[in-house]
Amino acid sequence: MTPEAPETPTPEDRPLTSLLADLAGSMTALVTKEVELAKAELMEKAAYAGRGAGQILCGGAFAFCGLLLLLAAATLGLAHVIAPWAAALVVGGAVILLGLVLVMAGRAKLKALTLQPRRTLNNLRADAREVADAVTR
Repeated sequence: MTPEAPETPTPEDRPLTSLLADLAGSMTALVTKEVELAKAELMEKAAYAGRGAGQILCGGAFAFCGLLLLLAAATLGLAHVIAPWAAALVVGGAVILLGLVLVMAGRAKLKALTLQPRRTLNNLRADAREVADAVTR
């Protein structure tokens, strides 16, 4: 004779302590996964914010270089009153415009960013609904 495999008890056949232990284990696993998801989502948003901040810093550096070129142009213009100052003004103005564009782009990215972990919050709401539905059954 071959030994029969033991039947898996249905939830109705299992003792309450066993069901509660399973529930506690499942809730622990669920909370752990939700925390991991929240961490991942916040890291993603922090990286995006870092890129925006980097653009602002880069834009500020370009604007500063433009200011230096404009100062050099003013110096050359006053010293010689010839064409070299005009070239320096054009280059300085272009650098400042580039810097302003970068600052505005970075600022727009930071304004559009919300630090709420929306996916995690949605998952938690869905989990709460499932638990509430399971309890009411």
